[in-house]
Amino acid sequence: MKRFKIGGVPEHFNLPWRLCIEENVFKDLGIELHWSDMTGGTGQMIKGLESKSLDIAVLLTEGITQAILKGTQAKIIDIYVNSPLQWGIHIPVDSIVADVKGLHSANFAVSRMGSGSHLMAYVLGKKFNFAMENISFNVIGDVYGGIWALENHVSDAFLWEKYTTQPFVDKGSCKFLGQIDTPWPCFVVAGRNDVVEKYGDEIHEMLNRVQQRAKKLKDDTHSVQEIAWRYHLQEPSVDQWLKETEWKYSEAPYKEKLASVVAFLWATELITETEQSNWAQKLF
Repeated sequence: MKRFKIGGVPEHFNLPWRLCIEENVFKDLGIELHWSDMTGGTGQMIKGLESKSLDIAVLLTEGITQAILKGTQAKIIDIYVNSPLQWGIHIPVDSIVADVKGLHSANFAVSRMGSGSHLMAYVLGKKFNFAMENISFNVIGDVYGGIWALENHVSDAFLWEKYTTQPFVDKGSCKFLGQIDTPWPCFVVAGRNDVVEKYGDEIHEMLNRVQQRAKKLKDDTHSVQEIAWRYHLQEPSVDQWLKETEWKYSEAPYKEKLASVVAFLWATELITETEQSNWAQKLF
């Protein structure tokens, strides 16, 4: 029996993984998968891969791309979600900021440096021509830390997936100012180099089954109710999210889709010229 430790955010995107584990779809492959919820997001998962507490991770494309190019010993195995991630831009409920341009010198709460909440601040800054030297960051650990930072006015803004944070907006813990979407497929599956080298074929077959389960979830008319129940979300929001979300359902070519991520990291000086050279060889 091959045992893999896998991590991912405890969000609706990862329900296909949870269902595959619950339904024992890997049993005939001789694979036992232990799932760990990573509330700290991509930054926490990168640390898990580096410390070998994780073998595989389902994490944000931009975060793991930067980490690998900076030396993390891991490889991107495949895209997991093809569609972009819709990041909500959240501010304190009593903030006087009227639009996104008002965040040009804001302090952003981020789960960890190198996480999606950190790197997406650069996507936001590039879109609105912020001088990034005027932006600062406050490391808060996870989504709950981000909401706390807004409620206690220790940060001016917090970026997180908008459907996950909708319950906090609904109960008045923060205010939704707008959204910024990733300009690339939002989630990938990555594994430590030693794990991918030894078990690459098994992992690809496992991913193929997860992709099939994702397609089944997408097409099932009862999925909205199940997702809403499992993740404490409102059914209208889940219905809209499910319509907008496209997992990767097959083993179609994908590597060229990540060129824009590397270009962004280079343009915003988040990687050096040396780090971006031969990027495809390093990532895959």
